Amino acid sequence: MQIQIRTDNHINVNTARATELEAIVKHALRHSSSHITRVEMHLSDINGGKPGPEDKSCVMEARLEHRQPMAVTETAETVGESVSGAAEKLARMVKSALGKAADKRPPAPEQTEPGTED
Repeated sequence: MQIQIRTDNHINVNTARATELEAIVKHALRHSSSHITRVEMHLSDINGGKPGPEDKSCVMEARLEHRQPMAVTETAETVGESVSGAAEKLARMVKSALGKAADKRPPAPEQTEPGTED
């Protein structure tokens, strides 16, 4: 699973911070990571540098194998909180989509053991 981080010109993410944010996403999506090819995070400061409540936004998009991308948005007071919230929302959305796909699959045919046929 590849993770890309994009920011606006009001948010600066250095290498160490990027590693922290990636760890948050990997942890949240750990159960579905084999189905996800790429996650894109778009971080922005809604108020453009002015302080304010819940002014950090994270739009997170997951690209799943053989499916349309799915995206969520979370706003919070800090970048970390917005990434955590978006990652948790995305994890629930991916789990739900994968569960629905599993429900639509036809059941596997029953197999009989050799020598037990009537």
